[in-house]
Amino acid sequence: MKPIFRRITIAYLILLGATLGAGLFAGIVVAPVTFHTEQWLGGNVLSHFQEGLIMTQNFVRLSYLVDFTVIAVILYEGYKYKKFERDTITQVATFFVVATGLMFGHYYLPDILTMQEAGEKMTQSAAFIATHKGSEINFKIFSLALLVLMVRNMQKACK
Repeated sequence: MKPIFRRITIAYLILLGATLGAGLFAGIVVAPVTFHTEQWLGGNVLSHFQEGLIMTQNFVRLSYLVDFTVIAVILYEGYKYKKFERDTITQVATFFVVATGLMFGHYYLPDILTMQEAGEKMTQSAAFIATHKGSEINFKIFSLALLVLMVRNMQKACK
């Protein structure tokens, strides 16, 4: 492996790890704290709807990192594919990272933002609940595919 491509690979692996870490941190740490402000602030200072608005802004900002990562995955894995350095596991993981990453920022988030703009009552509807659940499942698939892609590339880099 050429020294410049080795550096690119290291940067790529760091980006994948950082994106995975940011996503996990948002879901495991930020969301539970945001949706239970009464425990930290004493009393019901914020409504569940207001907590949801705050959490959505966290995910909007996370979507910028996800979009950047999707572009990096397309470029890096596309280059590796063109060089005939490919395997089925990496190709499947790449597909899922790209597909679910784009769905997160360009399908689910805009729908959730639109429903939130419609008001608190809309966020209690079956459509919102289904969209929110779909976005959670989508992000879990994204995270798993990102982990697989990161591990596969680490295995290849360590050969």
